[in-house]
Amino acid sequence: MIRQKKMAGRALLLAGPPGTGKTALALGISQELGSKVPFCPMVGSEVYSSEVKKTEVLMENFRRAIGLRIKENKEVYEGEVTELSPEEGESVTGGYGKSISHVIIGLKTVKGTKQLKLDPTIYDALIKEKVAVGDVIYIESNSGAVKRVGRSDAFATEFDLEAEEYVPLPKGEVHKKKEIVQDVTLHDLDAANARPQGGQDILSLMGQMMKPRKTEITDKLRQEINKVVNRYVDEGVAELVPGVLFIDEVHMLDMECVSYLNRALECSLSPIVIFATNRGICTVRGTDMTSPHGIPLDLLDRLLIILAIRAQVEGLEIDEESLAYLGEIGQQASLRHAVQLLSPASVVAKMNGRDKICKVDLDEVNSLYLDAKSSAKLLQEQQDRYIS
Repeated sequence: MIRQKKMAGRALLLAGPPGTGKTALALGISQELGSKVPFCPMVGSEVYSSEVKKTEVLMENFRRAIGLRIKENKEVYEGEVTELSPEEGESVTGGYGKSISHVIIGLKTVKGTKQLKLDPTIYDALIKEKVAVGDVIYIESNSGAVKRVGRSDAFATEFDLEAEEYVPLPKGEVHKKKEIVQDVTLHDLDAANARPQGGQDILSLMGQMMKPRKTEITDKLRQEINKVVNRYVDEGVAELVPGVLFIDEVHMLDMECVSYLNRALECSLSPIVIFATNRGICTVRGTDMTSPHGIPLDLLDRLLIILAIRAQVEGLEIDEESLAYLGEIGQQASLRHAVQLLSPASVVAKMNGRDKICKVDLDEVNSLYLDAKSSAKLLQEQQDRYIS
């Protein structure tokens, strides 16, 4: 469901006694999603800082969990490195040592080979990427940025397991137009635009070096970045990738954080949020009221809006019997819980080779997910296993 982007803005709670594998399950989800989908883990106590507001820490992690995949057509030189030789010349500073004047690099593709004479700054980028003869790389012609794709499969050995990633020899000419895909998070864009640009005088430079304090990113700047991101998405230049924000020890959050979470989950740019806690019925931090898992009831109800309209909006097919059964579930638990069961039920239906959601699928999903009332009841029965 996360891969199909059907769960953006949804929240899930993993509740259980200590040592039952809640954090391990979240890490398993991150491994399963792969490196292309953002996964941001945090602990509830991280929000308490003397330098930054609690809500700022939460929003920063929210933005870290939303990826942006940017596609650009760029002119590049791509191929397998056949030669890499730096040429030394007299030092520009007039010292005794020698400096690299330029670098000669040979690139090979299926169609041919090409020898390039490159600037010494590109040689620094080649060293940084740890490029060696036999690697497949590409160099952007306008910026000189170097990217190592992997090792050429001509150098593949007979070992079953290796740390090296082998890639085929690139097709076409060495100099070509190529679609470059870059993955960044919204927080990367925020941080890049929020960096203060100081003056060039000594006092300004010293001030920047002496004060590495964490600065808050303003809401106005985030809104401007959201506008640019939405424009890119509308133009087809970029694609939003909702990731996963995992908040462990969620009972550590107070009412201010919870009310902010409620608002953040309603935003159009929102990731999937997974909460984890080992608390039973305990006091909500910052208040005198007790609640299951130390989470206020309004957020608890959200974790776990008319059904037929919702199914139509999500493009799901459901028969009349299942719709009536879903209404019963909504009556017993809550309408929001019944709505949340639609997407998992569609996944189960597809796994069973059906396009339409049946009552059997809803039964299976309903047995897997608990609503707030059922969770509280189970908590009362197993109170001794949780931390109070």
